[in-house]
Amino acid sequence: MTNKERYSYFCAQTPDLPIFMQDWWMDAVCAGKQWDVLLYDNAEEQICAVMPYLLRHRAWMHYILMPQMTQIGGLWIRKDVPQDQVQLICQEFSSQLQSLKLAYYYQHFPLGSPAVEAFKQLGFKTKERITYRIEDLSDLDGVIESFSKNKKRQLQKALSLHVDYLLTAEEFYRFHVQCMKEQEKTISYTREFLLVLERKTNRHKRSQFIAIRNADNVLLAAAFLVWDNRSMYYLIPCYSSLYKDSGASALLVLESIKFAREKEVTFDFEGSMVSGIANHYKQFGSTATTYY
Repeated sequence: MTNKERYSYFCAQTPDLPIFMQDWWMDAVCAGKQWDVLLYDNAEEQICAVMPYLLRHRAWMHYILMPQMTQIGGLWIRKDVPQDQVQLICQEFSSQLQSLKLAYYYQHFPLGSPAVEAFKQLGFKTKERITYRIEDLSDLDGVIESFSKNKKRQLQKALSLHVDYLLTAEEFYRFHVQCMKEQEKTISYTREFLLVLERKTNRHKRSQFIAIRNADNVLLAAAFLVWDNRSMYYLIPCYSSLYKDSGASALLVLESIKFAREKEVTFDFEGSMVSGIANHYKQFGSTATTYY
């Protein structure tokens, strides 16, 4: 049995594994590319740590990078692994990485990963990144109360707008292309990429498009949400700049938060390190959360 075959079984038996590390997610975001996984077995020959990775090639060089639309990767260690074994596990994964003869290695480790400090000690360079999260959605009124005055004003403007859950992947992609053109920018992913990702996530009941429309049914804003058993991710939001004063962007976030609350998970804005976007997310009462 190959590592990927063993990993597929492991994923099916591990409900708290992040969606971004599931084998079917890697199949989707690495379509047409090469991905594999490193494994670590305990004394009982049970998998207790995993590292899925996307392997890229350029000339004679091999390197590992994060796949598109994938916030979390790197080394994931089962929570029942004793802390005194983490260093040993990280040393083993470091050796496995060295055996791949990489020119470059870059992955985002899971939030709160116990492996970060161990990898530092092994000589890896680490970089701090920030995402913005709302952990507790049980009191929706309290969540909304934590919004900034500006976001509350925007929601007042959006009272005449309505939410649409029937948007298709094709419609979403066309709208996102239009939004980027309005900003004189180019979209960062292909139509085919989105169709494959939506099909895979929908098959596992882990995704939803949410759209905001006006009274004339004109599409103003939309988002592609994905989730696992712990968090919902605001993976791909887009807004028409022609309707930036409509309050649609604020309503889109609120409806996404409501949807996460229905699923009983936390809400993760999925970034961003861009100051303007970060400020937008902070105004929804989110908490800056570090990962590496």
